[in-house]
Amino acid sequence: MTDAPASSPIPDSPRPSARLDDSDPPWPLRPWIMAAICAAAGLAFHLLVDHSHDDPLAPWRSAAAAAIAVATLVFVLGVERRRWHWALGFALLWGAILGLIARATAAYNLQGNPVEWPFWSGILAVLVATPLFQTRRDVAPDWRFWKLWTMPYDRLHNHAWTDAVIGAASLAFVGITFLLTVLIGQMFKLIGINLIFDLLNDEWFGWMLAGAAFGGAVGLLRERDRLVATLQRLVMIVLAVLAPVLAVALVLFLLSLAGTGLQRLWDSGFSTAALMMAAAAFAVLLANAVIGNGAEDRATGPALRWAAPVLAVAVLPLAVIALYSMMLRIGQYGWTPERIWGVIAAAIALAYGLVGLWAVVRGRRDFDDWLRPLQQKLAIALMALALFLALPIVDFGAISARDQLARLKSGAVPAEKFDWAAMAFDFGPSGRTALAALVKSPDKARADAARAALAAKNRWDLMGPRAPILLKPFAERLRVIPADRALPAGAIDRIAGSHMCSRATACAAVWLDDRRIGVLGQKAPGESLSFDFVTQDDAGRWIVGERTMASQSGQSQLDLSKARIAIETVQQRRVTVDGVPQSGSFD
Repeated sequence: MTDAPASSPIPDSPRPSARLDDSDPPWPLRPWIMAAICAAAGLAFHLLVDHSHDDPLAPWRSAAAAAIAVATLVFVLGVERRRWHWALGFALLWGAILGLIARATAAYNLQGNPVEWPFWSGILAVLVATPLFQTRRDVAPDWRFWKLWTMPYDRLHNHAWTDAVIGAASLAFVGITFLLTVLIGQMFKLIGINLIFDLLNDEWFGWMLAGAAFGGAVGLLRERDRLVATLQRLVMIVLAVLAPVLAVALVLFLLSLAGTGLQRLWDSGFSTAALMMAAAAFAVLLANAVIGNGAEDRATGPALRWAAPVLAVAVLPLAVIALYSMMLRIGQYGWTPERIWGVIAAAIALAYGLVGLWAVVRGRRDFDDWLRPLQQKLAIALMALALFLALPIVDFGAISARDQLARLKSGAVPAEKFDWAAMAFDFGPSGRTALAALVKSPDKARADAARAALAAKNRWDLMGPRAPILLKPFAERLRVIPADRALPAGAIDRIAGSHMCSRATACAAVWLDDRRIGVLGQKAPGESLSFDFVTQDDAGRWIVGERTMASQSGQSQLDLSKARIAIETVQQRRVTVDGVPQSGSFD
């Protein structure tokens, strides 16, 4: 590689540096600065996402929250005092990109949820881009970034592993910080000081505490990255030890498939594609743990040296099985956005498998010398692909809506088995446009189902064993027994939101006494009934379940050794429907 370090080593200092790179001078204030930045970002994030959960978050607020979170994390993980303005520009750029992706995703479907597949694709692009940026910042003579493929692999690989270790350790530190804060809060609460305990119940404080803990931990670890490098080496050694285990298991598994066939995989009930891709991902991870950052860093044990090429080659058949499984499912049930993402993931695994096979064929035992530069190019391609797929350029919902609509019209899937909820809530504007066209269908069953799907406010409002049925208003679904006794408004609200009746097509409320109501619900005719009590507590609130009964008068003075004991017959009541008991005895 021709790139040289971007800056010269720091001059000798009476204070020894704990930095791994001599170009990075000590930065004692770094933990405090990072903690303050992340705490402020946590507060801003809370202010943006704090809203009534009955309504979806506004897309612009989702965009701003995502931009702040991503920009802060990227800046804190990647900044150094030298060329800090590069890190700031890089973080702001990715924050803006992820913010726009979050806004487009939140506005795509009715739920207003920004954390969908495109957003995760953008996160993947950020995770791959960050070590690429850090490496280029270290060795580039200027700001020109179009020579990414010429960067030294050992430094790139080291940045990727270091970022992962520091991120995981910092998240663990956040958890420890919360546990310690809860302990301190409980200690002070014992003596009547509730300040810390009350602050923990406020979401804004929790976000600020999490941000400060994460930023402070990242700052501390960055200032001691010699120690982090040791921890990283330990992690890689531990993972490398597992490589022969997985290699032997994969060889035995693939050989077994030659005898049993693939049908056993489809009959297992598990997602074959997901399982195969998870195994392929672990194979890539463990193979990289064995080969290390460079030729001088590779494992020397015979078992490890043979396990790494086996894992590299095993990725290819695993990816082929995953892709074949996805295509079979698509042939049976058609395209959906999730299945399109699944095919893309399988294709990426296939690319890694082909690269691994090529490296092993060309390099034999020294296959890693061929594999490293190919993996670097694959990482750059993966970043570009993930970013492209995250942007609202290709509409997976439109592809899925066209395919599913064609299957419905051709008779490949009957109306009663058609996924109307997915068409209304997963396929974006194209899905709802297709439903609007189906409302005019001469087929009454299709038209009614499409009309119900369009009118539903969420996918759970579409109920029914054979076709979507839009739930009627709750007042029309509720029967009160006796019919001439009205329910209080508080009881109606509690029953409407209860597990018995919130999604039920029929609901019945039976007065048992002045403060207790038996509630029955049924999702669809012929299905089982749900039963529970709705009772009024001593504060006048209506709650689901039995209220806590006060101890009976005189019980506190009871002396069992002298008390009169007798057997007495008690008449009890229970709720029945067409003579069949639906509740236990009460009273």
